[in-house]
Amino acid sequence: MATTADVIPLNITGNTTSEQMEAMRRFLGEAVASAAKTAIEKLDRQTAQLVLDKQHRLKAEFSESVVEIVLRHTISDRYKDEETHSNREYSPTYRVRPIEAQVTMLRKFFPKLGSCMERIGRRPLPENAEAWFAIPRWQALAPTYQEAVEQVLEKLGQQRKFANRMQDKVSAAHLRPTERSERAFAILAEQQPGNDLLVVAAQAGRLHRGCSARRTRQIMQGNEFGLGVFAFGCMLLTHPERLSTGDGLMVDCGGDEYSLCADGIYDRVPLFDYDLSGLQFSVFYNDRSRNLWGSPSAFLFQM
Repeated sequence: MATTADVIPLNITGNTTSEQMEAMRRFLGEAVASAAKTAIEKLDRQTAQLVLDKQHRLKAEFSESVVEIVLRHTISDRYKDEETHSNREYSPTYRVRPIEAQVTMLRKFFPKLGSCMERIGRRPLPENAEAWFAIPRWQALAPTYQEAVEQVLEKLGQQRKFANRMQDKVSAAHLRPTERSERAFAILAEQQPGNDLLVVAAQAGRLHRGCSARRTRQIMQGNEFGLGVFAFGCMLLTHPERLSTGDGLMVDCGGDEYSLCADGIYDRVPLFDYDLSGLQFSVFYNDRSRNLWGSPSAFLFQM
C-alpha cells in the first residue's frame, strides 16, 4: 500500500539548474574537505584508528549532518520576527467531508460546474497536507478572478450570516492572486485536464498559525502555495464548520494580495474571521502576526 513517503513533491519553481547543481557541489565539497582537514589535524595515531574503525557509521552520520544543515538553510530568515506562538485549533465540529460530498455541494452552489477526478481523493496525502479538498477552477465560473471571488462571497452570504467588509472593493486593482499561487493552480489544471473541479491536497491554516502572511510565504516548502479568497471561500462553502466559533483559528488568505487604495501597493492580506455577528470577510496588514490567525496552503505532487 502506498504511503505519504511514496508521494513525490512537485516543486512549483522547477528543479535546480545544472549551474546551481555545479555551484553547490563545488562549495559543499570545499566545506566538507575543510571540515575533514580540521578534524584530522586534531587526531593522533590512536584516535585516528578509532575513527577508521568506525568509518562506515561516521560516513553515514556525516552525510546526515550535511543534509540537515543544507535543508536548514533553505528556510528564509526574512520576516523571522513575525512569528508568534499559537495553540489555536479548528472549531471542534469541523470534519473534512469526502471529495464526492464536496463536489455535490459545490455543484448545488454553482450548477454549471462540470467534471472532477474524484478518485485522486483516495490517494495518500503529500507531507503536511491535512485532507483532500474540491476547489473549482475560477475560470469555470467567471471571466476574471475577481468576479469569481464575488460569486463565492455572494454564496457565503446566502449560506450563513455573513458580513463583507470589502463590498465593492474586490476589483483587479484591489485584489490579485500571488504569482506562486497562480502558477500552482495552472499546474493543477494541467494535471487534471478538462475538469472544472480540481482535487487539491491542502491544510486549513494550522501549519502556519501565528505567522504573518508574508512570513508564511517565505517559509513554504518547494511544492507548497498559499490559498486565496476564492479557494478558501470554496472550502468554507463545503465546510462551514471550519469558521463557526469565535475561539477557533482565524484565516489569512495568503494566496492573494490586497491593495487597500488600489494604488499598486499590495501590503494587505484578505482574511476571514468569526465573531458574534457571524462570518466576516475583510483585510489587514500582511505583516500582522497573532496567535489567532493562520494561513491555509496546498501542496503539489507528481501525478
